[in-house]
Amino acid sequence: MLSKVNINWSQLLEKYLDFAFSLMGKLIVSFLIIFIGFKLIKVLINIIKAALEKAEIDYGVVSFSCSFIKIALRCVVIFMAIAHVGVEVSSFIALLGSAGVAVGLALQGSLSNVAGGVLLLTLKPFQVGDYIVVSGTDCEGEVAAMDIFYTKLKTIDNRVIVIPNGTLSNSNLVNNTKQDRRLIDITIGISYDEDIKEVKQILSDIAKEEKRILDQEGINIFVSSLADSAVIMGVRCWVSTEDYVATKWKLNEEIKLRFDEHRIEIPYQKLDVCIKNDAGSTEVVDVE
Repeated sequence: MLSKVNINWSQLLEKYLDFAFSLMGKLIVSFLIIFIGFKLIKVLINIIKAALEKAEIDYGVVSFSCSFIKIALRCVVIFMAIAHVGVEVSSFIALLGSAGVAVGLALQGSLSNVAGGVLLLTLKPFQVGDYIVVSGTDCEGEVAAMDIFYTKLKTIDNRVIVIPNGTLSNSNLVNNTKQDRRLIDITIGISYDEDIKEVKQILSDIAKEEKRILDQEGINIFVSSLADSAVIMGVRCWVSTEDYVATKWKLNEEIKLRFDEHRIEIPYQKLDVCIKNDAGSTEVVDVE
C-alpha cells in the first residue's frame, strides 16, 4: 500500500513567501542601484564635460569621450545590479562572451561606426563648428556634434543631417572652413567685340573698392580662356573664410551692375544637351 505523504502546507507557503519577499527586495534594491547609478553617472559626465571644456579641448573629443564613458559606466552599474540579484557575474560575462561572435556580426555596422569615430578624432579632418561637404552626396553643413556612433551636421536651412562615423571616415571630405583664408575665383564671359583692357580696369576697380579683400596687391584679373561665343575673364582674390560667401555675392552683383552701366555685353552661353532619337542613338543639341 502507498504510504501517505504528509505535506506541511503552511511551512511550504512560508518558505516560498520568504523566497518571494527576498527576491522582491533584491529586485527593488537592484532597480535603486540602476536609478541612483544612472543619476550619479549623469552628474559625473557633466563634471568631466565641464573640466574638458575648461581645458579648451576640442568639442568633438569632449562629446565622443563623454558618450563612451557614459555607456561604459552604465554597463558597470547594470552588472552591479545583476550581481545583487544573485546572478553570477562571471557566468553572465561568459554567456556574453560565447554570444560575442554573433553579436559582433549583428553589430558590425555599429562597431565600424565606433572605429570610424576614433579615426576621425585621431586624424581630425574636421572639428565641431567646421563646414564640411561629403563628396558624392548631398550632405553638407556645419558640424554640430560628434558622438560614439554618429556625427550631426546642421545645414544652412537649419536641418540636421545624421551621418554614421564609419561612412564619414571612408568618404572624401571637403572642409570649407579649415583654413583662415579662402580664394574667390570668379569667371565672367564677355563678347569678343568688347575692349579687354576696359573690362580689366572695371573689374580691378570693383575689386579694389571691396574692403573685405585681404591683399589688394594680390588681386589677379586675367583672360581665363577663349570660348566659342565669349572671352572668359577671371577674377581671383583672397578673403577671410567667414567673409567668403558674402564677398563673392557682392562681387557678382557689382560686376553685373557695372557691366550694365558701361554697356559691356555678357553673351548667352550655349548648352550642349544630349537626347536620344527614335533610332536609339544619342544626338548633341545646342540650346541657346
